[in-house]
Amino acid sequence: MGPAELADRLGRWSAGRGPLYLLLAARLRRLVDEGELPPGTPLPPDRTLAATLAVGRGTIVAAYEQLSVEGRIVRRRGSGTRVAGPSRPGPREATTAPVFLHLLEPRDDDVILLACAAPTSPPPMLQSAYERALSQLSAVEGDMGYHPSGHWPLRGAVADLYTRRGVPTDPEQVVITNGGQQALSLLARAFVQPGGTVLVEAPTYPGALEAFREHAASLHTLPVGLDGFESRIRTPGRRPELGYVISSHHNPTGNVLPSLARRRLAAAAADADIPLIDDEVLAHLSFPGQDVPPPLAAFGRTVISVGSLSKSVWGGLRVGWIRAARPVISRLARLRAVHDLGGDFSAQVAAAELLPQLETLCQDTAADRQASHDHLRAELARQLPQWRVPAVTGGQTLWARLPHGDGDSFTQTALRHGVAVLPGGGLDAAGGSQEFIRLHFCAAPGTLTEAVHRLATAWHAYGGEPDRGTPGPRVMAV
Repeated sequence: MGPAELADRLGRWSAGRGPLYLLLAARLRRLVDEGELPPGTPLPPDRTLAATLAVGRGTIVAAYEQLSVEGRIVRRRGSGTRVAGPSRPGPREATTAPVFLHLLEPRDDDVILLACAAPTSPPPMLQSAYERALSQLSAVEGDMGYHPSGHWPLRGAVADLYTRRGVPTDPEQVVITNGGQQALSLLARAFVQPGGTVLVEAPTYPGALEAFREHAASLHTLPVGLDGFESRIRTPGRRPELGYVISSHHNPTGNVLPSLARRRLAAAAADADIPLIDDEVLAHLSFPGQDVPPPLAAFGRTVISVGSLSKSVWGGLRVGWIRAARPVISRLARLRAVHDLGGDFSAQVAAAELLPQLETLCQDTAADRQASHDHLRAELARQLPQWRVPAVTGGQTLWARLPHGDGDSFTQTALRHGVAVLPGGGLDAAGGSQEFIRLHFCAAPGTLTEAVHRLATAWHAYGGEPDRGTPGPRVMAV
């Protein structure tokens, strides 16, 4: 692609606040993710593009390097810069990014999806909740259903849920969202300025990374649990705008942050007046006899809790929430109203019926989830004994370490053998975790057995040798 054509597609890329290289990287990232720059597209040389955009060469170099770390472009001496992935002759597919969405589109093959973690069937309890909700809807009068902050009874049910868990909460401290991903997007929009620093775990949930990158955040990584957060925020001139942590049944490692570590983390954030997002989407998914400590919000006033029913109940129930201080909730409600005057009213009424029973529902399914976890680990140990796959105490995923090779290239081999898994590099903002892949254990035992058989066949074909070609595109997954 010539520099003039690229400049035209970039549009008003510099119209924003923050370093130019981050603004340019953010716009290029969007063009790649939306398919405007398909895999294999050559990008102009540094100096040529700098002259066209009337910026210094260092701006182009820094933007390219940022996208290279993320795996979106490949830079090679002597062969230039290209969008990651092989070039595709002819018309491109309807969507090229995120790959997760592509995997969920109707397919003629029988690929087993171990990259997308969520219950695949609604429980009977949800049907009962909808039946009760429909009877309530028949009596609704004088209500348009426009509620940017959410259905008031549902906000009350969420508040009660936190109160039962030791965090006294008022309904005015809750805003309802269309799932946990919209919650993260709203928070990124509210708190992240272009070029602002967000502290994240490495690895972490990739949907959060994409939400922050969408607003041109500068992502700085710390180990799981945000270990080192206190010393990092004390570094002069490097104050972060936001922190993001998954304290319970961490996605992807399964880690549960101990009470003392929660107390210190929340206190440090409060002392520095730094908003700290605690992603609690998986918090209720403990195995039998495995309790988690109180929510992070119990220990600090700047903690913002995010929850959702898509992991604990059903992926198709797009109801989530944010619990925070009242001023934060008011701000988020105003931001949401710009894009959405409210969520699905009937789903929220059903969720309000269901939420008081959430702990019971999760307890009832805990033994089955643990059995699936144990079954998947046993099959992996039997067919792929070289892999290191630690046990977890809840959640939905296993973090598997390959003995050699890399996750990016192996996942491509696995997909050709009929199973989709998530490469670890896409979950690490620092570009690490290349030797890992993420698997979920939400499927039925028979499906998991077949998936491991296909993984073993793929591993044999792969040979464990790293692919020296270009890595596959980053995967946004849940």
